[in-house]
Amino acid sequence: MPRAPDAERAELLAAYPSLAEVPRDELDAALAATPIVEVPRGTVLFREGDPCRAFPFVLDGEIRVARGTPEGRSIELYRVGRGDVCLLSTSCAFSAVLLAAHAGTATPTRLWPVPPETFLHWTDLPGFRRYVFGVFGERLGDLMGLAEAVAFQRMDRRLAAALLGHGRELHTTHQQLAESIGTVREIVSRLLKRFEQRGWIALGRERVTIVDAAPLRALAEGGEPPQD
Repeated sequence: MPRAPDAERAELLAAYPSLAEVPRDELDAALAATPIVEVPRGTVLFREGDPCRAFPFVLDGEIRVARGTPEGRSIELYRVGRGDVCLLSTSCAFSAVLLAAHAGTATPTRLWPVPPETFLHWTDLPGFRRYVFGVFGERLGDLMGLAEAVAFQRMDRRLAAALLGHGRELHTTHQQLAESIGTVREIVSRLLKRFEQRGWIALGRERVTIVDAAPLRALAEGGEPPQD
């Protein structure tokens, strides 16, 4: 059963409080014109070279944004979760350039795909604009960190950093981890096994449990791992 307009509006404002600055009748009209959608895991949202067709407001779930390499691999750039802003969609909405990466749903995702012209119109509102550019700046910092990691860090350090910051359990595959740090699955599997043998993590089916975060953090920050 479709949700009532009041319920959808409340859901949006809970995830994106800055949308409260949009006049209520305007927000309701936008919801009526473009409904909130449920997107299955693994759905392609855009491909490299596509124009910006929608700005995704994520209400639940997660979008993974990545870029292909000449070797045919995929390097994860960032993820967009509830209340987040998609860096590429924002950039393309403002500049009308083509998207430079691809994106898909990492989990079943509930999102509101707003037309770029509507998104641009709302950035005239001071509070919404501050929010968008605040998150944009954070995402840009994340990308700079990724570029530094890819260029300068060793693979074990990059993997240790990728495992941290997600709580005690990380639900992912070896392939997804490999893509997130720009390497191949075999290397990640070998490193994960080494981490497990040292007692730092426990491996399960599409799950990594952090057992001892301290050595992982030390490694991620540039320290030398204990000798086998």
